[in-house]
Amino acid sequence: MSSQTDVRLDGSAGLRTEREATPGSAGDRRERPEPGPEKGPEKGYDSYYGRPVLNKPTWQEHDIAGYLFLGGLAGASSTLAAVAELTGRPRLARVGKVAALGALGGSLYSLIHDLGRPERFVNMLRVFKVTSPMSVGTWILTAYGPQAVCAGAADLSGRLPRLGRAATVGAGLAGPAVATYTAALICDTAVPVWHGGYREMPFLFAGSASAAAGGLGMLAAPLAEAGPARRLAALGAAVECVAATRMERRLGPLAEPLKRSSLLRAGEALSLAGALAGVTAGRRSRIAAMAAGAALLAGSACTRFGIFRAGMESVNDPKYTIQAQRRKLA
Repeated sequence: MSSQTDVRLDGSAGLRTEREATPGSAGDRRERPEPGPEKGPEKGYDSYYGRPVLNKPTWQEHDIAGYLFLGGLAGASSTLAAVAELTGRPRLARVGKVAALGALGGSLYSLIHDLGRPERFVNMLRVFKVTSPMSVGTWILTAYGPQAVCAGAADLSGRLPRLGRAATVGAGLAGPAVATYTAALICDTAVPVWHGGYREMPFLFAGSASAAAGGLGMLAAPLAEAGPARRLAALGAAVECVAATRMERRLGPLAEPLKRSSLLRAGEALSLAGALAGVTAGRRSRIAAMAAGAALLAGSACTRFGIFRAGMESVNDPKYTIQAQRRKLA
């Protein structure tokens, strides 16, 4: 018999066009779906069984979002303290120095807690890699931290005033880098919303940090010395809102998680309301200044947590990953 023939059940030989048996069919004759792309949440954006294309970052919200907020507050507060120190506003300068000291401690705790072991932060100091935002940020914090600590300790203790003044100016110069490097850090990831917003995110973070530092200055400093804090808060709130609006327009459909975020909408409303109240009623009323400052701080925190949650949402939905890739190819 030829190798191309087979015996049928009736005993006759005949040609078979193809073998119908498949591996594993003898053990399970149920119909199995062929693995392949299935429709995602939106027609035209496919992933296997609708699963996320990217692995979700393991970062914890309270650690990383808190780190983003506190780091920005520390850097901007140091800059405000330096301005107050050089313009003869000692009580506003003290508010900025103490705020920077406390926020720096909180941000470092959040960062180290997320890393899991404190020695990992020290290990990052073994090299300096200019193409790595994490490496650059580690060295920025290393240069900024001792100066912020020295400035705050000298002011609170009343000792070594010249050294404290020099440290205040040094921390103030490093403050903008501390307030904004975290934007480069998250934009360097593959998270669609964060990566797509790399142009506006540093300005958004700078504005949010300035609004928070100005709000804290209005909250804790006397009216007579709070002028720089009011101006910084108003400028920061304006920059934050303009940057957020431009980012949402440029990202197009990719900005949907940002537009749906109730935290971001609350942050914008609180920042604008606090800035407006600060430059109007906050000039004359201590209570109004404190209320405006609290609104600005809350608004900045809402913005950072809203940005974090929007990024996590964009990772979980495959259409945002595929959509961004197709836009780049086009």
